[in-house]
Amino acid sequence: MLFRFIALLIILSTLTVAQDDYQPWIKAERERYAKILAASKINYPGDSKIDVTYYGLNFKITYQPNYLIGAVTIGIRVDTTSINSLFLDLSTAPNGLIVDSLLLNGSPAVFTHIDNKLDITLDRTYSLNEIFSIIVYYQGLPVSTGWGSFKFGSHNGQPLIWTFSQPYGTSDWFPCKDTPADKVDSVDVWITVDTSLIPVSNGNLESVVNNGDSTHTYKWHSGYPIAHYLISLAIANYREYVQYFKYSPTDSMLVIHYIFPEKFTSSLQKTLDLTVPMLKIFSDRFGLYPFIGEKYGHAQFGGGGGMEHQTITSMGAFGQSLMSHELAHQWYGNKITCRDWHNIWLNEGFATYLAVIYEEVKSGKGFYDARVNSYMKSAKNAQGSIWVKDITNIDEIFNSSRSYFKGALVLHMLRGIVGDETFFNIMLAYSNDPVLTFSVATTEDFQRVAETVYGQSLQYFFQEWIYGENYPIYTIYWNSSRLIDSTYRISLDIVQEINSNPSFFEMPFNIKIYTNSGDTTITLFNNAQTQNFQFEVWGSPDSIVFDPENWILKKIISIVSSIEEISTPSEYRLFQNYPNPFNPVTKIKFSIPSNVKREMSNVLLKVYDILGNEVAILVNEVKPAGSYEIDFNAANLPSGVYFYQLIAGDYLETKKMLLLR
Repeated sequence: MLFRFIALLIILSTLTVAQDDYQPWIKAERERYAKILAASKINYPGDSKIDVTYYGLNFKITYQPNYLIGAVTIGIRVDTTSINSLFLDLSTAPNGLIVDSLLLNGSPAVFTHIDNKLDITLDRTYSLNEIFSIIVYYQGLPVSTGWGSFKFGSHNGQPLIWTFSQPYGTSDWFPCKDTPADKVDSVDVWITVDTSLIPVSNGNLESVVNNGDSTHTYKWHSGYPIAHYLISLAIANYREYVQYFKYSPTDSMLVIHYIFPEKFTSSLQKTLDLTVPMLKIFSDRFGLYPFIGEKYGHAQFGGGGGMEHQTITSMGAFGQSLMSHELAHQWYGNKITCRDWHNIWLNEGFATYLAVIYEEVKSGKGFYDARVNSYMKSAKNAQGSIWVKDITNIDEIFNSSRSYFKGALVLHMLRGIVGDETFFNIMLAYSNDPVLTFSVATTEDFQRVAETVYGQSLQYFFQEWIYGENYPIYTIYWNSSRLIDSTYRISLDIVQEINSNPSFFEMPFNIKIYTNSGDTTITLFNNAQTQNFQFEVWGSPDSIVFDPENWILKKIISIVSSIEEISTPSEYRLFQNYPNPFNPVTKIKFSIPSNVKREMSNVLLKVYDILGNEVAILVNEVKPAGSYEIDFNAANLPSGVYFYQLIAGDYLETKKMLLLR
């Protein structure tokens, strides 16, 4: 779906740092949604008594004067016991669109157009499952609510006309049932414009008709089910760049890019050339590109970022992260669409995560880990549940920390729980589910598929992460005692801070134990606010790492150890980090002696680079006597020598460590 809010790419330090291609539009997007909310009354979710089965859009559009003349044919099936009237959503903004006439099954019908609704009186009572058609004739200048539901603009002094309807902008330019839940079976989009312009829309171009009056008509048709907000127009003096996705030895699909002539450079061409490999990567993992009988491509437009219009993404800029996000929406957002905006994470969280999958396949796990780490930083700012409570607030629907980043991390955490093979089987089964394919879904639909493939209940997981708030905050206490020979028993206490909803998070977690005989990792399940685990290991334990592969969105307050003979330290001490060299996480241990007065026990642990610049504050608080173990994650730092320093009262000690990629 639309890719708006994705964090800066954190590249492994041995490589050149690349700037993400979508950050500049976060502010513009938020402003756009605020304007939409202020400028229009939201009729969502449309008339529940009808099922719209077809849109036939026939437009004549002129530039200077900017004007639209439309004839929209709508196929309708009765979806209730009986009706004798219905309404469609169509903007009544001042100086906007005027409905001239309306035909019901070819005959004039009575209608009113007030308060963004086109109320239609039917010629008789229609019963459940009866079908009929309406043609609405209208004209005027569409009023663009905010950032561009329908926009007349220019590029390089040339005309530019484009649409961007998500979530509530479709009714600004054609009559519709305004809900993503009601997909039509097919759509025709016929666009008549000046012959100097190329009008682009969804599906296949069936014909181009020269009208002999300096205009031509492009006739686009899509035979796949489509949500109303994914229907689009993009009109400019485009240069076409054509490729093909060869998905079998004998079959290929058109991949076409519509680019402003002045923007088509060799550099952009190389970026566009990433599209076909992206199609293959996603097709291999999530099923063949859903609209393989039509096309995929990009149409440059006047907005920032991108919008995943079905089969033809609108792009304001180009870069692999943005392109992969929008392409991912063709599976998750377009083939399967969230049934309502409450469940927008099924669109945005999925596409955000698939962009990371693309990076993992293309560039390796280091890129994946770095991007997940950046997502976690943003997701910790999320307020409220991922399930959007107030869908009249558009800024709430498209909250970046929650719908995008935290939504993506739900998939990351699910992958950690079920394992790689099962996770990708879940994603493939979801995209090909016979009930959901080319239809709409809720969180419960995805949960059903995930549980079926996994073979176990995941109720605890979806309830706490989709409908709950925040994330777990852990304090870990551990000690070990020798049993016999080199066998040691570890006692591990997991303590979570009390949360609002849920009061604590149930999650499986991994513990990595370093001993003098090597290291071992075990998996445990935390299902209590405070919980003790006991297990045995071979070799004398030196340190532990909680969630070593960073599968859980979390905060660790501290890891406190009391190892065998050393119950309470007798002196300040800063230990050498372990492992060293490290990449990208290492452990730093220190001890606070028991004879320290409370007012003297403030502890400051900092990290500096080789030039003396402070790069991290790991601890800055009062600490009681005890032994402590702190994780330092250097995923966003380059390779090199670093120093860590402990200051507590009059005690100061500095040690050196090496980050080596």
